[in-house]
Amino acid sequence: MKLVGIAGSLVGEKTSQAVHDVLLEAKRVDASLETALIDLRDYEVEFVNGAPLAYYNEDTWHVVDTILSADMLVVGSPIYQASISGALKNLFDHLPVDAFKSKVTGMITTGGSEKHFLVSEYQLKPILSYLKGIVPTCSVFIHNDDFNDDKQIVNRNVMERITTLAKEMISIQRRVQVENKK
Repeated sequence: MKLVGIAGSLVGEKTSQAVHDVLLEAKRVDASLETALIDLRDYEVEFVNGAPLAYYNEDTWHVVDTILSADMLVVGSPIYQASISGALKNLFDHLPVDAFKSKVTGMITTGGSEKHFLVSEYQLKPILSYLKGIVPTCSVFIHNDDFNDDKQIVNRNVMERITTLAKEMISIQRRVQVENKK
């Protein structure tokens, strides 16, 4: 199985670190997993203008192809103005409507206010569901205070939630694969 993490921020390191931690934890749960991280800071995903994907640059193609080739995804976004990042929404706009069909799509968000902890449920989850993703019951919100100065997660409860998310994602994806083989 291939798990792709998407760090949906163009600045900072916290969201990328959080997604990376989910990938590491998933590898601990199942060492046979293939993992990859798409950090949007590292790619020039073009702004959607309504043209077919073939008209966009190689970075855009690469990111979309990597996502489509995944068996499951963990999507991370910082929360800005009570919403997911524009870079992440732009990426979603490049995807076909069934891009996440039969794929578990976990959610992890970071933010500076506890008031933003439900953004994943009210904004990110509907998008993942629209793209036919299977969204686990567990999601993880990480407050900026849960990181140390080196951008490492230091809150033990957050790390436990990351472990729970990784285990749930793998468990659901295994069941989906069994069902799809029937």
